[in-house]
Amino acid sequence: MTRPSRVERHALCDTAVELGPTAPTLCEPWDVASLLAHLHLREARPDLAVGVVVPLLGDRTAAGQAQIAAWPFETLVAAVRSGPPVWSPARFGPVDEAMNLGEMFIHHEDIRRANGMDPRPAYEQALVDGLATMLRRTAGLTFHRSPVGVALRWPGHRDVVAKKPTARGAVTLVAPVPELVLYASGRERVARVEIDGPDDAVAAFTASR
Repeated sequence: MTRPSRVERHALCDTAVELGPTAPTLCEPWDVASLLAHLHLREARPDLAVGVVVPLLGDRTAAGQAQIAAWPFETLVAAVRSGPPVWSPARFGPVDEAMNLGEMFIHHEDIRRANGMDPRPAYEQALVDGLATMLRRTAGLTFHRSPVGVALRWPGHRDVVAKKPTARGAVTLVAPVPELVLYASGRERVARVEIDGPDDAVAAFTASR
């Protein structure tokens, strides 16, 4: 069975081709070509990608990304579709899932939802399971600065406590797993998530995002 990260990678590329290089994304000011350049640089040019986490090298990263974004669009799409280079640890299935499943899903939705597309009517269970694993692993770090406690709830599963209740209370984020992933990654504007809890706690939480 093709692993979910690969399926999502190909789906992202298909949507990119459908919409074209100049279509907007949620990662403003990047257009589709710029976002694809980011994905390729991230996994094929670690010498340039270091600027993502080292601000002093940010200009070098931006220049490299702009250069890649200027490639012929078909070449750029093919580079992303082909996946990590042969020397990358991400060629190994479990590493690819850990490094790229969330990245491909979130950026795919960055393209889709910036262009008026609704949430997909259905998701492959393998994708949902992989995203749920990622969500459980990262929720504590994602919400550790929240002024209130945070729990995540999706159908058919026990709540995941990302942060224990504080003196200011707690909230519960309720949604299918893909929407929770988008919310946790900062896409609050487009994520279809219900926030349950006392009014004061909800207000404090939303103000902190």
